[in-house]
Amino acid sequence: MKKIHHYYRRFRLCYIEAAVITVIVCIFLLPSIQFFEHTGDNFFTVFLNGVEVGHIGSTDQLDTMLTDARRKAVLDSGSSELVFMDAQLEIVGSERLWATVDSTPDIIQNMAAAMRGSMRETLHRSYTVKVNETSVNLRSYEEVYAFLEQALAPYDTQKQYQVHLELDRDREVNVLEAVVSLKSDSTQAQDSVEMAAGVEAELNKMFMQVEPQVEKSFDEYGTVLSDIEYAEKIEVVEAYLLEDELNTVEESVDLVTKEQEVQVIYEVVQGDTLSQISLSNNIPMDELIAINDELEDERSIIRVGQKLVMTVPEPELSILWKNEQVYIEDYDVPVEYIPNDDWYTTQKVTRQEPSAGRRRVAAIITYKNGQEIDREILKEEVYAQAVPKIVERGTKTPPTYIKPISGGRLSSGFGARSAPTKGASTYHKGVDWAVPIGTAVTASNAGTVVHAGWASGYGYAVYINHADGRQTRYGHLSKVLVKTGQTVSQGERIALSGNTGRSTGPHLHFEIRINGNAVNPLNYLN
Repeated sequence: MKKIHHYYRRFRLCYIEAAVITVIVCIFLLPSIQFFEHTGDNFFTVFLNGVEVGHIGSTDQLDTMLTDARRKAVLDSGSSELVFMDAQLEIVGSERLWATVDSTPDIIQNMAAAMRGSMRETLHRSYTVKVNETSVNLRSYEEVYAFLEQALAPYDTQKQYQVHLELDRDREVNVLEAVVSLKSDSTQAQDSVEMAAGVEAELNKMFMQVEPQVEKSFDEYGTVLSDIEYAEKIEVVEAYLLEDELNTVEESVDLVTKEQEVQVIYEVVQGDTLSQISLSNNIPMDELIAINDELEDERSIIRVGQKLVMTVPEPELSILWKNEQVYIEDYDVPVEYIPNDDWYTTQKVTRQEPSAGRRRVAAIITYKNGQEIDREILKEEVYAQAVPKIVERGTKTPPTYIKPISGGRLSSGFGARSAPTKGASTYHKGVDWAVPIGTAVTASNAGTVVHAGWASGYGYAVYINHADGRQTRYGHLSKVLVKTGQTVSQGERIALSGNTGRSTGPHLHFEIRINGNAVNPLNYLN
């Protein structure tokens, strides 16, 4: 019995000691104890590219861990280029009373592994070459130079010129511009610059100014390439691109040098006709008419200064080159004009017919691709002097023409038509306005009446000659109000409309004639 009591006492003492120790520990730890409160999500499962990479208690450092993981994935790949990889984060949060989170190094390691698994392709360091709105991508400087030189090759057959890239100082970013220069010994050029420094340079400059320029003989000229350049600005920038975005040199050259249809504006000059414009610009007549709304057909009237839209084949990258040539040619000189202040600008008379001359010429001819665009004559030797064409022409602005009636419906236009009645012409030499009989008809322009009365086909008609050499005609009248030889002013009433002569109904027939030839009146009415 005593033995049992002894063990009981020992157990009680141990219990008392444990309780005392527990109380002491609680006294020290009590300030740090926090009782559980509902504060929202405090445990997060992180997924990267659909793969679970770890658990965290806060998302504050997640972006930093992702950056470190990306760096580790690239270093582990062993690539010296830029690497393109997916990094799609997904976070699932929950509220936990007790949970275990992963260490930061473990999460970074898992993230790097997930990104290596989604690594797509290395971005290659390459070069983008831009010409206007077209860009090509090449692997290296060597390919850029090969591309630029191949574009010049068809014109620089002797390989006299070279391409180099210069920094465009007008741009804030590093952009290189392609420049063409004549090949030369750069070492000798540098030595010449150094030798000509200081006083010697000034002396050389003075002697060059004093020494007279000696004119070259024809034997010193020859058929040689004297200059070549790109017509468009070519820019080169560094880029990092995927493999399938890169072009070969051959693809790049073909892309920028093949001809494409582009629209240009052509301004009509003196002597132009639609057929001549079509032929000289190599554009089909039906296409020229289709893209210009003001043209109805191949007989449409065009005026000096009128602007026509046309399509021409042109490459994205054009080459300008100059060729020095010596040749013998027949040549003409410009027309000489004698002004006459008493004549209208519609009046002119040729006083001397031209005659071509013959000469030997040394010239520099400028081409754009294969088309000549300019010719500068450096030297000429005339065998036979050209005789100019001399034309006397008026300087006075001709009077305007007005519509001879008020209102009316245009019932027949100028030009080809079906005969409206038996015996009528199939080519209408004027325009018709349908109006009631008795409508007032006025003079389109001031002039002298040269016919007032009946005229075959016209019925009752009035013809008026004007100071600019033109004549107006008014037909199918019901009553004539003027006499032959009478002078009338613009807008003065000369007749009443009717339905006389070869007519299909009440209307006014109106003509304008120049040198006896009928023209479309609608092109001359103001």
